[in-house]
Amino acid sequence: MRILLVEDEPELASMLRTTLEKQGYVVDHAATLEVAEEAIAMIEHDVALLDRQLSDGDGIALLDLIRKKRPNLPVIVISALGKPADRVHGLDKGADDYLAKPFLIEELIARMRAVLRRPANVQTEAIMAGNVEFDITRGVIQVDGNVLELPRREFLALEALMRRPGQTVRRTTLEQSVYGVDDEIQSNSLDANISRLRRKLSDAGASVEIHPVRGVGYLLRTAK
Repeated sequence: MRILLVEDEPELASMLRTTLEKQGYVVDHAATLEVAEEAIAMIEHDVALLDRQLSDGDGIALLDLIRKKRPNLPVIVISALGKPADRVHGLDKGADDYLAKPFLIEELIARMRAVLRRPANVQTEAIMAGNVEFDITRGVIQVDGNVLELPRREFLALEALMRRPGQTVRRTTLEQSVYGVDDEIQSNSLDANISRLRRKLSDAGASVEIHPVRGVGYLLRTAK
């Protein structure tokens, strides 16, 4: 899953990005309203985390744009402005949740899971492809009931493919699912991740295969 983090405190932004990436998320960081607006217009995210006191304005100002461009995008405001009136203002403007600083990262992640479980954002709790199951709520992939441990980028690639079973997923779509906008992507990075993923699925006894579609991307389908 992909997160838009709008936060201008460098240390906090770095900590949040590192922690969330360890949890398996792709994180795009924007320190200003201008950069955030560009990200919202160009990239589809699963959750947005908005600070309010940015160098070029109030992060709340992004909510109108988000509701026009990405009406179903869950938004959590994270702000030092934590008085009841501030919370009410943020929620009335369209935020799904409001978390005052300082906060525990565990609480933030729990609140993210909560907004993602809401009906507008999750149609099902699990996706099946052959004997491979992706539990969306827990963020766990299993093969025949056994948890398949994967590095973050391989996990994200498989998630993107499982969300589109039987469909050719374009390289650009996979790269957006696996890499953040600030990541340096080598020409063969995606192919290397897919190659390792295919081998691990085979070793685990998965009844699905990942096939390359020359010049386009990759396709996940049940093995014959």
